[in-house]
Amino acid sequence: MALHVVDTETDLEEEMAEAATESHEDPSDETEDLGPLEPDDSGTFQQVTNLLNIMESESTKTDTEGAGFDMRKRLASVIITEKATTEPSVVMNALIRCLQVPEISTQRKVNIYNILQEIIQQEGELEERCVQRLVTIASKEMRDMLEMEGYMRAEVASDTLVALSRNHFSLVMYELQHHLKPLNLTEEFVIVTLAKLANGNVFEFMPYMGITLATMFTMLRLANEAKMRQVICAAMETFCETVQFYLRHLEDSVYPVMTEDQFAVKLFPMYRYFVTVWLRNNNPEVKLGVIKSLKPMLSLLLPNDDLREQVYDYIPLLLAEYQGSLEALFITQVLRQILEMSVITNSPVPQMQLHTIFTELHVQVCSRAPAQQQYSSQNLMEIVHCFIALARSYPKELMKFFLSQMEMSKEAVRVGTLALIRAVVSADEPKMNIRTIYLAVRVVKNTLSDTRSKVRMAILRIIGQLALSGFQDRIKGWGLKYVSVQLTLSTYKLTNRRDNFYQRDLEEKMVHKVTMDTVRIITSSVSGMTNEFWVRLLCYIMETDYTEALTPICVSLTNLAERQLHAKDEEANASKSRHVDLPAPQKLLARLLVLMSSPYKGEGRGIAMLNLLKTLSQSIAPSMADMWELEIPLLVKYLEEHTEFTWNQKTWEDKLIQFLRNSLKKTRGSNWSLRLSKELNNQIESFDSPSLEKGFLYRALGFTLATGLEADKVEVLLLELLYKTDYSNDFDREGVILCFGLCARGQAKTVLGVLHDFEERIQESEQSWQIGAWRKDHPWRRETVKGALMVMYSCVASYCHPQMLLIHVDNPITAKIIHHYSSSCQDICLKLAFMKSVVQVTDAIKNIKDLEDFQFAQKATLTGIIMAIIKAEPTDSLVSPVRTMAMDALSYLSKLKPFYATEESSELMDISIHSVISLQPPGDSNESIKTLYTNALHALEQLMEGLMQRHLDPKGLQEMVHLLEKWILSEKEWEREKAVNLHLHLMKIYVQSVGVCIPLKLGQFGGLVGLIAPGTCDSHRKTRLASMDVLASLLDLHASQTCSSWGASKELELEKCKEDLQGSDMEKIFSISSRISKVACLQFNCDEVVSLVQKLCENFGAMDLQHDKASVTWICTFLQMRVKELEDKVPEILGAILAHLPTVDHREVRRLLIEGLLLLAHYHQETVLTALLRQPLPMESHLTEVWLAVAENVPFARTMLHALMGRLQARFTPRANAASKADIWRLAAVDPLMTLCTIHLLVERMDWDNRLLDLFPDLVYTLLLQLGSSQGPEAVSPVLKTWRLIHTGTLPEEVNLQRVTIRSMQLLFRRLNSESLLCTLEEQGVWTLLESSSTFLQGVSQLARLCVQSPQGYYRQRLSELVLRGMASEALSCRISSTAVCMEFMSDPILHQEKLLKRAVLMLEKGAEQEDEVLRVLSLRALGNMALGAPRKVRQYRKLLLEKCLCSLRGPGVSTSVTSEGLEVLAKVLVELREGDLGSTFNAISEQCRAFFDNESELLRLKAFIVFGKLAQVVRISKKHFFKQEVKKAWVPLMLHCQDPCSDAAQACVATMFQCVHFWGWRALQSSADHSDAAAPKEMIGFQMTLCSVLTQKKPAVLYNFLLETMTYVKSNLSRIRIAACNLAGIIMKQMSAHYLKKLDFPALRNSLQELQLDSDPGVWRAALETLNILDTCSQQRLLASPEGIS
Repeated sequence: MALHVVDTETDLEEEMAEAATESHEDPSDETEDLGPLEPDDSGTFQQVTNLLNIMESESTKTDTEGAGFDMRKRLASVIITEKATTEPSVVMNALIRCLQVPEISTQRKVNIYNILQEIIQQEGELEERCVQRLVTIASKEMRDMLEMEGYMRAEVASDTLVALSRNHFSLVMYELQHHLKPLNLTEEFVIVTLAKLANGNVFEFMPYMGITLATMFTMLRLANEAKMRQVICAAMETFCETVQFYLRHLEDSVYPVMTEDQFAVKLFPMYRYFVTVWLRNNNPEVKLGVIKSLKPMLSLLLPNDDLREQVYDYIPLLLAEYQGSLEALFITQVLRQILEMSVITNSPVPQMQLHTIFTELHVQVCSRAPAQQQYSSQNLMEIVHCFIALARSYPKELMKFFLSQMEMSKEAVRVGTLALIRAVVSADEPKMNIRTIYLAVRVVKNTLSDTRSKVRMAILRIIGQLALSGFQDRIKGWGLKYVSVQLTLSTYKLTNRRDNFYQRDLEEKMVHKVTMDTVRIITSSVSGMTNEFWVRLLCYIMETDYTEALTPICVSLTNLAERQLHAKDEEANASKSRHVDLPAPQKLLARLLVLMSSPYKGEGRGIAMLNLLKTLSQSIAPSMADMWELEIPLLVKYLEEHTEFTWNQKTWEDKLIQFLRNSLKKTRGSNWSLRLSKELNNQIESFDSPSLEKGFLYRALGFTLATGLEADKVEVLLLELLYKTDYSNDFDREGVILCFGLCARGQAKTVLGVLHDFEERIQESEQSWQIGAWRKDHPWRRETVKGALMVMYSCVASYCHPQMLLIHVDNPITAKIIHHYSSSCQDICLKLAFMKSVVQVTDAIKNIKDLEDFQFAQKATLTGIIMAIIKAEPTDSLVSPVRTMAMDALSYLSKLKPFYATEESSELMDISIHSVISLQPPGDSNESIKTLYTNALHALEQLMEGLMQRHLDPKGLQEMVHLLEKWILSEKEWEREKAVNLHLHLMKIYVQSVGVCIPLKLGQFGGLVGLIAPGTCDSHRKTRLASMDVLASLLDLHASQTCSSWGASKELELEKCKEDLQGSDMEKIFSISSRISKVACLQFNCDEVVSLVQKLCENFGAMDLQHDKASVTWICTFLQMRVKELEDKVPEILGAILAHLPTVDHREVRRLLIEGLLLLAHYHQETVLTALLRQPLPMESHLTEVWLAVAENVPFARTMLHALMGRLQARFTPRANAASKADIWRLAAVDPLMTLCTIHLLVERMDWDNRLLDLFPDLVYTLLLQLGSSQGPEAVSPVLKTWRLIHTGTLPEEVNLQRVTIRSMQLLFRRLNSESLLCTLEEQGVWTLLESSSTFLQGVSQLARLCVQSPQGYYRQRLSELVLRGMASEALSCRISSTAVCMEFMSDPILHQEKLLKRAVLMLEKGAEQEDEVLRVLSLRALGNMALGAPRKVRQYRKLLLEKCLCSLRGPGVSTSVTSEGLEVLAKVLVELREGDLGSTFNAISEQCRAFFDNESELLRLKAFIVFGKLAQVVRISKKHFFKQEVKKAWVPLMLHCQDPCSDAAQACVATMFQCVHFWGWRALQSSADHSDAAAPKEMIGFQMTLCSVLTQKKPAVLYNFLLETMTYVKSNLSRIRIAACNLAGIIMKQMSAHYLKKLDFPALRNSLQELQLDSDPGVWRAALETLNILDTCSQQRLLASPEGIS
């Protein structure tokens, strides 16, 4: 707008500039005839013309364009006016010249005249010539009024002349008087302008007033048009007002003075003509103009005595106008003016006109005004003033007229007349004549018998007015009696109303109100009041049922009492006022107290009654008077400070009760309170039920009885109250219950005794219910009375003294409550009463301050009953507040000792939650059910809050959430909504109560969030928002407890998310939930993340798809944001996901979960792998799905294969010490069977285009190790136990370590695409060999041999490295399997070629030192195979080889197989060595070989013979002598074992013996050995005989030793050796010389041989017999050869 104004001013300035430019141009043609201009005026004229053009153009735009263009118009006007300040004459002349332009528009002329008026007001004195020109032009304009536009021009021209008259009055007045000529009707605006001049220039106009009035009078007859008459009337009104102003300020006039009478004389002809001629005109506007002009004219005429009498003559003409259409108000105003002036001047109107005046005015009062009368109420007021004036002048005549009118039976006439009389009575200036009052009272008394409502009200108002006006003595007697009668009559009618008489009731109410007002007036103004009226008013208070009248009556009584107390004869009057038929003080106090309980009824009766009590305090109870003087003003103050809309009923009643109690304290020791109790009891039936008064009455009665001193009389009153109570009436029943409770404050034992007595009197028993005191008006019901008794007992508990309560609460109070409920029908009403009783009793106990260790014995019983009630409530409907009150009762019980245990609290919460949350919300149509529903929810919240307060810690919070969980996850949206809202409420309580004091348990926060988080995607909007609030509350709590950074930005983000959740697009909602999870994620530590994921996973499938999608969204978000930090928690997360993955049905949710698993696996491969491998077998479909997802990602699958192999190989490597929890999981044992199944699955499902060549050796090696470890009892999978907990059957046959491993190996070899290799494996039965533990090593050797021999040997190097690494494993099976493979590799040049031989030898060296027999055997064998794979390296490692072989021969506890293998290795190695290579080991080997010649093992004997033979071949010069001695030592065993029971050993022995013959150095033996057949026994015997004969000849001593050595073998375990020993002994004895025979111990030999006779083998005892014979023969020869024998 401002910008628009600026633009306007700018435009105008531009136009002004143009105007300045154009000012030098020639004037337009329009100004040619207007006379010459001054040289300087032409420019100004042009500027003014241009500005006027702007104003005229803007005037046409203003209506359509708005205020902007009006501003332009105003600015142009201001510019002209401002220019006139410097050149007023020039501008004025220019404007005047513009007015003279022909055919100028009306608007342009209006604008010019308005500017001229402003300039005139601004400049004052102007150039006379210029003014004269303007007066002439304006006068002409004013008179040339042709049409509507002309009227506008005439009006502004007239205003211009008036403006000029202020400084140029003479010129203007001359112009106007010039056109005002006698007997010539002038123009309308000449008269209008004259009136304006007179109004604006009073004193200047006065000299012209006379001539002006005279000239105008001559025009009256000529003015026939209505418009002209109106103008003249208006001008006359102005002239008269001007004259009055002039007369009031005569001292200011400088002109010759005209008197009032002179003006009146000039005016009267005009007045007479107006009244007699123009007032009769039919035009209402002319009539109205005439009437309005009469008032100022009469103001000048009536003071003149002569003219006043003439004015009276024309009164009938005025009265006649009442019959016309003229507004009556204006006529009455003129008439009132005349009548009041007649009173003032004491010149009454002619008496002959009175009746006409009375009648015309009275009719208007008593009849309804016409519809067209707009000012009827004002007219009535004027008429009243007229009658007051008439009463002052003609009182007798007026009252006589009134009396005649009252004789009519019309109600309206009587009411109107009485109203006029009241007005006359109320007139106090001047004071009404006593005679007039007397006459008025006579008129009123004549109508006292009229029973019509309006008439009665009118009479009552007159009586009140008489009292107010000081005529109190005029109403004593008849007046007071009439008021009393009307008070009683109206009260009776109002309290006995009949239907369908609404209008009559309204009228009666009005009568009663007027009566009350009259009573108030009388009692406040009438002195010396009669005793009868006092008594009537007091009885009215005590008896009336119409309480609306109480306020004025009380006010009146207060006034009367005060007047009596302050009378001159104060003592006598007080005595009289205090003892005149005053009701019983207790009765009056009881009545007033009860009525004061509703203090604002009846126009605020409370204050009135309090004032009355205060006034009558000495009469009611002198002992209370002083206290009342102090307390009653306080009560009054409270009522005055409030209204019926702001007061509090409870507060007010408490104040009244306190007032009552304080009052009763003043009467202690008397029966005052008992008498008051009786009066209160008597009033019970006086009030309706329900009502505030009756409710207070019960309360007051209870307090009063509590102070009673005589218990027996209190009992009587209580029993009477019990019997007369209508128990079916809820209000009365509750009132009596309250009364008994309040009475128990001071009479607890009495009340309990009364209740017990009442129960006995009505003969209560469990079998029957007989009432001996039936009442016809109160037909009692058994259940109703029982319910009332229960609540009475509880109310007694609520109000009685704490010490008394603790004594009686268990018995009889609670016991009676339980008894009455248990013995009843237990309907809804009784349930409600029972619950109410429990609440009251428990609340009373709880409010006791010093409970100490009080234990509520009945708590368990009450709890059981209430729980049964809740359980009995239907869960699908809500029809009563039973469950609400039951939960309230439990809330109160929970606060008493003994407190509920945790299990009890949980059960209570669970039952209550189920009872409420399962309810379906009510519809909008049933408000009562909605209220019940809301209350039930609130009660549940309060109960949960109360129970949680006892366990306000993280454990209690968790228990609460656990109870709500199934409802939060309900499929019904209303159950979810209520559960989440309850969760929110309890969370707020927990946060406010606990806050940071008790931190949540580790993982609890995540669980709580995990439960509620999916709710942010709930389909129900309210549930979403409530879930969001719970989540925000949890986050705030966690942030405060952990002091984590929780900035305003995060709170704003959550608020924004909450706003966005208001929408309904589920896709957007899921996106918002993801945003929320990102904000929340930063507040979680790793443990909380785990608990969150666990909780989210637990609830999969609990609800719908949306819930599951929301859960997996949160899981994925948390894993993406925190995956790197979760190393220690990955197993727990995986365990949760994998445990619940089978429950997820939707493919998309499963896919997202598996992606989460793979994400974890990428960052925490080992830990994830451990968790996956610890799943039970057989592999479930969900686990298979996970691995299939892995298999699809080939690079990741290869990584996982490496890890899987590492898990299998980890069993064969040293166990590392765990440095963290993640290490513990990473190193945790996993079932090899699961690992193998996984490897099999991945190998099978991975892309077959990828041959896995780089993984082949590792996989084969790993599988071989695993297969080796599965050979034995420990091969049973540890997962079997776990699996059996899940499945009842056994694992399928194909699911075992051997078969799965072998199938995996078969898959691997198939991937090599080598058909020849596959065929060879099948043909040689490698897979079969590997399956059996007995042939496993053979199978391994065969497989290794084929791998070595395979033309595709690109994997042999890697396999060799793996084998060597396996040989270093701590796992025995690994070392065995690896050594078995290495054994085959040692027989091939590969190890030597790959420079791995040294490592292999070192590993084998360690293996040969191990205790395990198989490992030592394989290690020794592998070492021996060096002679096959790298014979040249044997000499390099000879020391090691020989050492390990010797160790295997002579170590303690060495097994046969190890020793055998050691001998076998020696046999292989000795072939590649020379004598010098053996060194000192040669002797040891020889000795060890001899030690095994007699070994029980056939294999050892065989190997020992072979090795001894190999040694014989190696011996050269250096060892020949040593070995020769060794041969001698070994000869007897060699000869004997040629008959070894093992054929292979025998053959080897024979071969070795003959290889050693040459060491004897006897050719005879060599030749014998060369020609003998070791296999033939006879040849062997021959060889032995030859050997013995040679020895007898060359070495008899050796032979002798051989015999002794041979005899040691007769005790050999081998029967063949025993036989051979006998035979060889016989041969030796036969060849032995006599000399050595003598040395033999024949008895010993004989005993040894005889013992063999008992041998089980026949061959043995036969050979022994033969040898024994030979022994005997030799014995005889010895005897013969000896000297003793010869002699």
